[in-house]
Amino acid sequence: MAELTSRRPYLIRALYDWVLDNDLTPHLLVAADAEGVDVPHQFVTEDGKITVNISPGAVRGLSLDNALISFSARFSGQSYDVSVPPGAVLALYARENGEGMLFGEVEPPTPPDGGPDGGDDADGESGEQTAQSKRAHLKVVK
Repeated sequence: MAELTSRRPYLIRALYDWVLDNDLTPHLLVAADAEGVDVPHQFVTEDGKITVNISPGAVRGLSLDNALISFSARFSGQSYDVSVPPGAVLALYARENGEGMLFGEVEPPTPPDGGPDGGDDADGESGEQTAQSKRAHLKVVK
């Protein structure tokens, strides 16, 4: 079975639309130190995160693609081009009430070939052990 694409960019787009449809202000919480993140570092918190207002009135050229979220925004009056891989988004929520979704940990980017090492294990086998390690892992959220 082929490796599935990340569901995070799809959820980000859906939540963004939901927040706007309810006349609320969408904010992204981003792990600023994650691979591929380009944000103004002077606004990153001590714990390595940045919160960005991505409402239509606050950003220009917003693109919520599967591989990259990009836009131009003003921080303290200065314009910055921001780019964030969807895997670095920790949450998308409405500023007014906090409703939205927490994604949890940073999701590492998937290599272009779809696997961590080209698809086969170190012995050149892609057999039973690899299939077992790719089983779904669910955890209870209370």
